[in-house]
Amino acid sequence: MLEQQSTESTPPVVEQGTLFDKAELERISAEQARWESTAVKQSLERIPEREHLMTTSSVPVERVYTPGAEQDFIRDIGFPGEYPYTRGVQPTMYRARPWTMRMFAGFGTAEDTNARFKYLLQQGQTGLSTAFDMATLYGYDTDHPLAAGEFGKCGVAVSSLADMEILFADLPLDKITTSMTINSPASAIWAMYIVNAEKRGVPMAKLGGTLQNDILKEYIAQKEFLFPPEPSMRLVVDTIEFGTRYMPKWNTISISGYHIREAGATAVQELAFTLADGLAYVEAALQRGLKIDDFAPRLSFFFDVHNDFFEEIAKFRAGRRIWARLMRERYGAKDPRSCMLRCHAQTAGVSLTAQQPENNIIRTTIQALAAVLGGTNSLHTNSLDEALALPTEKAALIALRTQQVIASESGVVNTVDPLGGSYFIEKLTDETEQATMDYIQRIDALGGVLACIQNGFFQREIAESAYRYQQEIDQHQRTIVGVNDYLMDEEVKVPTLYVDYEGQKAHLERLNRVRRERDQAAAKRALEQLRRVSEGTENTMPAILDAVRAYATLGEIMDVFRSVFGEYMEPAVF
Repeated sequence: MLEQQSTESTPPVVEQGTLFDKAELERISAEQARWESTAVKQSLERIPEREHLMTTSSVPVERVYTPGAEQDFIRDIGFPGEYPYTRGVQPTMYRARPWTMRMFAGFGTAEDTNARFKYLLQQGQTGLSTAFDMATLYGYDTDHPLAAGEFGKCGVAVSSLADMEILFADLPLDKITTSMTINSPASAIWAMYIVNAEKRGVPMAKLGGTLQNDILKEYIAQKEFLFPPEPSMRLVVDTIEFGTRYMPKWNTISISGYHIREAGATAVQELAFTLADGLAYVEAALQRGLKIDDFAPRLSFFFDVHNDFFEEIAKFRAGRRIWARLMRERYGAKDPRSCMLRCHAQTAGVSLTAQQPENNIIRTTIQALAAVLGGTNSLHTNSLDEALALPTEKAALIALRTQQVIASESGVVNTVDPLGGSYFIEKLTDETEQATMDYIQRIDALGGVLACIQNGFFQREIAESAYRYQQEIDQHQRTIVGVNDYLMDEEVKVPTLYVDYEGQKAHLERLNRVRRERDQAAAKRALEQLRRVSEGTENTMPAILDAVRAYATLGEIMDVFRSVFGEYMEPAVF
């Protein structure tokens, strides 16, 4: 196994202490009381405050924030690149280089998406992020009856290694990092990426990227699961184990809060449920026999960035601090990188509106800035037309340019964690941490993540939050510009992307050619071996790789798992 050496020195032990002494805090409190009884009272008599001032997650916001009595700078805030990483996982953050600009892309055929990848790289994108269509996400070949009408609509169609070869043709796989948003069929799609690189002379050890591969959030929110939770977890741990042994540059899982938030969760629920999922993967990997410092440095996370600017910044800061403390205190991690919560972020698709879609550019800008000030490691910015269709080339370019303007013109990259020390940000970070830990403790008390999936805990919590948020909009306690206020009676005229169904014909012809021209005996042997491995306990990745090399299709590989593991039907939640 390749061992990764840490270069971080252990910070010196310092005596715990708050930033302000008791006498000073009492003086500030007395001054605040005086201010409220005079200046504030007089102001309210002239102009009453607006009602329902709260975060996007419905957390009330106080009028003003002052120094906290329990705030310990070294213990809770500290310095960037050092435990507990509240201020970022790198000492210099964006002063050295900006975050990775990783625009999510995928539609139609492999040829279509390959062209979009090349276009975005030419425009300054610094990493690839791959969206797959619904048939691929559910592990079906494009000609399966259940795939009818879904070709290329929410991402690129990949039915076999032949598609993967075209998807990444002429791209420097040893020099760029690639993210792939795929879950139940993640191991098979990853194998196709590995074998494609192998055929081009790039060994797997040199490949860098991220596999989403987060099956737990599928049961919680997105619902693109195939198998019951237990065998699905086995497949995830197989990839973690394989990546730990052979692919030191690859993040084999991106533990994803994004879809949880898009389903209606609050910021705290997103963070709590995501970190709880992360702990479940850690436990499963430890049970497999892996050591915490061998695999934890390659765990990564993926968060939503919604409209509430300060709440989102606090969420990132609290998440890093919680994860660092849990990894050190609960699991005894010694390697500093095991304690670093490294994350990708994406602006909130659920916040985009079909009404006045140009407003979505503004929403995305605010959200992107929050992600950057929160310390994200990479970022996707949504396009203005995504409430209507897949992004056009122009809309995707505007979204990329949004990141580039922030990085090059705003000045926010010049210092690390520029909002650190803000009374409001630090209090909100503390409150987010406490509320998140309360949720994690509730989940533990209920038997853990798998038990909470089965008993419907997550689903009920998210449903209640989504309902409350919609009620606030309907009752005009919350304004959505162009939706329930500032309305305009005009026809929406935004160019949208349409999938070329001639492309589907070409894709199906390639799929049929693969089935016809491959070595049939080799494909059959590989699938039979995959079945034997699946019925046992050994790691499935080597057998999946052999099946991909024999040009077994995605549907054939997943059908082996379906026959061995069975398919999952979610229990009703009331």
